[in-house]
Amino acid sequence: MNTSMSAIEVVRVNYADARQAAHLVQLLDAYARDPAGGGHPLSDFAKSNLPAQLAARASAFSVLAYAPGEQPVGLINCIEGFSTFACKPLVNVHDVVVLASHRGQGVGQRMLAVVEQIARERGACKLTLEVLSGNRSAITLYEKVGFEPYQLDPAMGQACFYQRWL
Repeated sequence: MNTSMSAIEVVRVNYADARQAAHLVQLLDAYARDPAGGGHPLSDFAKSNLPAQLAARASAFSVLAYAPGEQPVGLINCIEGFSTFACKPLVNVHDVVVLASHRGQGVGQRMLAVVEQIARERGACKLTLEVLSGNRSAITLYEKVGFEPYQLDPAMGQACFYQRWL
């Protein structure tokens, strides 16, 4: 299915809206099941509680992309952080989901433009994100819209992302 970029509607999620909350969970579960998202479905706990937990955090916001006919095709979840060096908020683009049927059609680009607008409204100094090195299509999108690898001093190299489960 080829959807015109102008036909895509991007909206900020109202977590209290049952329809939007269901679409958020549906799309995030599709991403979680994809190899780029780990290849496992969301837990029942996450499915049942995610919209309410996001709503409880003033630092969180999400956007949904809809194709004609109100078909949900994309999602971005964001969490505001803080840059101590800039002494301003930053926005971490935490999840980026575009259904396989709509990839390469500008959906991600449209959603990232809305995320940038919201980040600017919040006074954020930058957007950050993590991406798996093998996700070449996502990296291509991010670079196309102006993201670049993070570094402070080129002699010190690029930042690496680590995690430790608790």
